[in-house]
Amino acid sequence: MSRNPAHSLAQTYERSRAPLYVQIAATLRQRIEDGRWSPGDKISTLEELEAEFQVARVTVRQAVDILEKEGLVQRQQGRGTFVTGIPPDRRWLRLATDWETLIDSIKDNVPHVIPNEGPPPEPRIDPGDGTAAEEYAFIKSLQSRDNEPYAFARVHVAKEVFEQAPKRFRTRTALSVLSTLKGVTIARAHQTLMIGAADMETAQLLGLALNAPTAEAHCVVVDDRGVAIYVADIVYRGDCIRLDIDLLNARTG
Repeated sequence: MSRNPAHSLAQTYERSRAPLYVQIAATLRQRIEDGRWSPGDKISTLEELEAEFQVARVTVRQAVDILEKEGLVQRQQGRGTFVTGIPPDRRWLRLATDWETLIDSIKDNVPHVIPNEGPPPEPRIDPGDGTAAEEYAFIKSLQSRDNEPYAFARVHVAKEVFEQAPKRFRTRTALSVLSTLKGVTIARAHQTLMIGAADMETAQLLGLALNAPTAEAHCVVVDDRGVAIYVADIVYRGDCIRLDIDLLNARTG
């Protein structure tokens, strides 16, 4: 059975709450990012885009207007619309996949601590994550770049560890502080990355739309006694994350 392209497009549009012209602008922007249209290239005409996306001419014009305001394209009277720039690298945040790289990437970060309202939540300790500490200190914070928040962290640090450097834990990233404490022996550390969607609190703190894509990291550090001394859930904006993995790095023999 053949599919109706127009019906398929309509279903695609309906799955997003964003206006049609915003969705089309995102597609055109992606073509510039991917190099399908390079600086100096002429993009498809309004008539071609109207036919491709099965929308009214005014909708296509609004989409192109967005790209022109962003400095990505420019209309030339009688000639068409040409690419004049490329979008900035939005995937600037590369998530680390080993301990040394992770600590090095966050050691200079200065988190903005957020007051916690009500009793702190219990840390999420899954089977195999070690045993829970008797008590935890809880820290909520935001990480920002150029005054724009990109990550929201909920961190639990074993109270006995936290009390070794409470001021540092509240003014620096907890994991980087933990890595420098004398008398603390780290036996295991692992991080799980999941794809999620922004809930109400995350959307407000990170300036996202409700249910916007996020990357959610669950990180656990266990000491030589088998105690989970650090448990963190960190939510990143989905539009700034990049994960690079050397597939041969762990090869043995």
